[in-house]
Amino acid sequence: MKTVEKKTLLPFILVTSLFLLWGLANNMTDTLLSAFKKIMSMSDTQTSLIQFAFYGAYFVIALPAALFIRKYSYKSGVILGLCLYAGGAILFMPAAKAASYAFYLVAIYIMASGCSVLETTANPYIMSMGSPETATRRLNIAQAFNPIGSITGIILSKVFILQDISLFSVSGTYCALGVVLVFIMVVMLFAKMPEGKDIAEADSVGATFGRLLKNKTYVFGVIAQFFYVGAQIGAWSFTIRIVMQELGYDEAQAASVYLYAIIGFCASRFIYTWLMKFFSPSRLLVFGSVMALLCCGVVVCGQGLGWVMVIALMLVSFFMSLMFPTIYGIALADAGSDTKIGASGLIMAILGGALITPLQAMVSDASCIYLSYIVPLICFAVVLAFSIFAVRNGK
Repeated sequence: MKTVEKKTLLPFILVTSLFLLWGLANNMTDTLLSAFKKIMSMSDTQTSLIQFAFYGAYFVIALPAALFIRKYSYKSGVILGLCLYAGGAILFMPAAKAASYAFYLVAIYIMASGCSVLETTANPYIMSMGSPETATRRLNIAQAFNPIGSITGIILSKVFILQDISLFSVSGTYCALGVVLVFIMVVMLFAKMPEGKDIAEADSVGATFGRLLKNKTYVFGVIAQFFYVGAQIGAWSFTIRIVMQELGYDEAQAASVYLYAIIGFCASRFIYTWLMKFFSPSRLLVFGSVMALLCCGVVVCGQGLGWVMVIALMLVSFFMSLMFPTIYGIALADAGSDTKIGASGLIMAILGGALITPLQAMVSDASCIYLSYIVPLICFAVVLAFSIFAVRNGK
């Protein structure tokens, strides 16, 4: 059974390209924590407000985005998402002129709102492009291009931000990205893509959520996604800081190590997708959860181990790479006509990045940055529980 049919190949490629764009935003934002800590002499808790603004927007915007694409079309969702993403990025320049951290947070919020619309639109669209039996594999293929965007974001940050840290190096980079996004939006506007609009009359949101809340796999999947995103963002947000402390590197050198971790994340996505031909996604999720949990344990206890500890930290990225799309695919496997609204719940779960990252930052400020990795360790334990549940229920 083909993962992608010939008739849907072109729209699949176009929509898959969007996965790269929000991956770029996610990881450029991760490097901002180190940049603003240096520029404005902030604590870990203060800089974590960047992640709170970014992933808080995901929570607020996901459901309105789902309602928007249900009323109009997937293509309309793509255009709206790109418009917000570009607008937020361009606002970085006036934020630099005002030298206002609050202004930056507003710009980040608007930019992330666009990313939320894009994710809410693209994930269910990819799943719909073929047989339900291959939906999770198809989503893993598309999601594999997300870390390519992450790698691009880290390289841009390393070259244009972390080499010469200042408000204008940060803002100039983001503003240039905004201009590129405007061009992409124009291309998408004129591209021929299936509208993907619902033909049948849609139920009320309340009725849809009522059915979804009775779906135990979906509810557990939303919970697991919340904790997974918290683990991912927390693990990545403090990677540069740990590498600097453990190896004595500066920001740019530490960003290179972070880049290697994201390359591993990207490569393992393709490896996991290939392995899904032989193993069920839920069993691979069990394996990845156990290994990520163990690697976090090494980070918690590994202060002073140098490269041994840093490699364990990098391997967290390798083992967790399948989690987001696999949790997403398992959770929506039986959603049927409720998929678009159900997708918004899974995107709203990205709020985990907004709430768990500040919690990890507070643990870091109260103790040390190494011990703070007990927070993602606990999060991976929740993902492990979901994966075991999925295996037992034949998902």
